[in-house]
Amino acid sequence: MSVRITPAPNGSWKVDISFRRPDGTRDRDRKQVRLSKSAAKRWGEERERWLSLHGRPQPKKEVPTLEEFSSRFIEGYAKANQHKPSGVASKESILRVHLLPALGRKRLNAVTSEDVQQLKLRLITRSAKTVNNVLTVLNTLMKVAVEWDVIERLSCSVRLVKTPKSSAPFHDFDDYRRLVAAAGDLGARTRLIVVLGGQAGLRCGEMMALEWTDVDFANRQLRIERSDWKGYVTSTKGGRGRIVEMTDQLCQALRTARSLRSSRVVCQGSGAPLTQKMVQSEVRRAARRAGVTHEGVHVLRHTFCSHLAMRGASTRAIQELAGHQNISTTQRYMHLSPAARGAAIRLLDEAPASATRGEIGATRGDGR
Repeated sequence: MSVRITPAPNGSWKVDISFRRPDGTRDRDRKQVRLSKSAAKRWGEERERWLSLHGRPQPKKEVPTLEEFSSRFIEGYAKANQHKPSGVASKESILRVHLLPALGRKRLNAVTSEDVQQLKLRLITRSAKTVNNVLTVLNTLMKVAVEWDVIERLSCSVRLVKTPKSSAPFHDFDDYRRLVAAAGDLGARTRLIVVLGGQAGLRCGEMMALEWTDVDFANRQLRIERSDWKGYVTSTKGGRGRIVEMTDQLCQALRTARSLRSSRVVCQGSGAPLTQKMVQSEVRRAARRAGVTHEGVHVLRHTFCSHLAMRGASTRAIQELAGHQNISTTQRYMHLSPAARGAAIRLLDEAPASATRGEIGATRGDGR
């Protein structure tokens, strides 16, 4: 081990250190310092001792920007974990439209909590649900960066915004009857779509993916196991299949619309599958013909759940028939249940027979 000092321009000194690493191999370190010769010598000797004990410091890896890391996130996280094509597309859209314009040039370890608040400010005109979708993707991306040792720790806190509890729009009984009649006037396929949504609770993608092998006329049941998103057939939302019993009207609609041109229940005349826009267009035409307020396909599913609640179905039954993953989703409809409200009030009439007026008064003490 040795330290050599040689003059350098501008009155500085070159310090050339030869040392042995902790693993026994030899190495060399050169630095230029602007000190006196004796001070440079002492500095070199101290550095020699430190290098002999610890070795040469490893250069810090450069932290990528959010934009640079985004493609790794999509490929190595979303696609590698087999997220649904719709989920991958949603993350790509959120990155492209919201996160990259706002934070794309920021290095991941430089994204601060204030940056997150500024992002919320940029999204102030968007719905709370949209804002939370954006924040969730950002939060997941940052946590993946920590998990992959791209950054040492989270540099920001991501807190979701509060979402108002809104009631889901649905067709009342009279409006739904008019909608079914109007759909029938437009054709057997349109009527089938309206009944699949309103009397079986199918989502749009579930209607598009439903096959005749899923229809059990003998037991009057539908097996819902798949969903179609832009030609990609995957499992249903939440990955949970379900069985739905068929109403008389649904059985009739299925028999009337039955075709041998395709394995799909809902299809074009040629047998080709329908697209989401086609399904939406048919429901919209039927809604306008019927003169009802709401036109969306998903309103039919809300109608299914709402009518079940209004007819007195239990929360658990609605959850299973609709395929809700969380009971909180089903609870959105239970305020419509007169049976549930009536049962709660009747509890007040069910005082124990032994509880006389005097006993109740004694329990209260002063009678109040």
